[in-house]
Amino acid sequence: MNSLFVMLGIESWKPILTALVLPPVPFLLTTLVGARLILPRRGWGWSLIVLSVAGLWLSSTAGAGRMLERFVLDVPPALQADRLDEIRGQFGSKGAMAIVVLGGGQEPFAPEYGMSNLAHRSLERLRYGLWLGRETGVPVAFSGGTGWAASGGASEAEIAARVAQQQFNRPLRWTEEQSRDTRENAARTVPLLQRAGVAHILLVTHGWHMPRAQRAFVEAASSKGITIEAAPMGLAARTEGPALDWLPTANGCVRVHHALREWLGRLAGA
Repeated sequence: MNSLFVMLGIESWKPILTALVLPPVPFLLTTLVGARLILPRRGWGWSLIVLSVAGLWLSSTAGAGRMLERFVLDVPPALQADRLDEIRGQFGSKGAMAIVVLGGGQEPFAPEYGMSNLAHRSLERLRYGLWLGRETGVPVAFSGGTGWAASGGASEAEIAARVAQQQFNRPLRWTEEQSRDTRENAARTVPLLQRAGVAHILLVTHGWHMPRAQRAFVEAASSKGITIEAAPMGLAARTEGPALDWLPTANGCVRVHHALREWLGRLAGA
């Protein structure tokens, strides 16, 4: 599917098409169809409305999001302390390593700073990647351009380099500034690191994004002798009571949206 978008020259449509196929749009459309059928087909009309309301409810719950993450995405576990010790010992002795942080969005202009800034997902990933670099001694790369839905301006990687230097005092070793999606992250970053002699990549992104990102990087690195190791973040369990898991919340909407978006992305080869 991704290659079809490229062939037709409609890659920039992907954010719009994604928004149209994810909740709540399909359930809203089904509700309208059900309302139209109430008079000529009363039973079918009410059935569609009830199913749509149920879908809207479930697609806004953290419980549904957690189930999708567990059974659809198969999110890998976080790196443990013993593995960090191994990486610290291996660095420099078994070929060069690199930590690759994937961009997750940007703010072209943040009024409070008077300049461009990373979106919260990108900043969370960068923070963990820099922490991982400090703990292991492995240099850090950041991959991210302007994205299909962006209107220009500085790339995510350019902003990340500034934030890493000015706010964390830890400069990035490499930046990849041309990619617009996950597949391009992999296609452009792997050759960059191969030329630098990197043989092992620690891939940093949110847990819900990791399965698709890891697949893209493994495919891009399969013929280049580079191994890919998942270093997911954002895996902490929330502390709300179990009753809130099945009540509509903003967190539930976000979790379901991320899970379904990643599942669709994997199906489409994005």
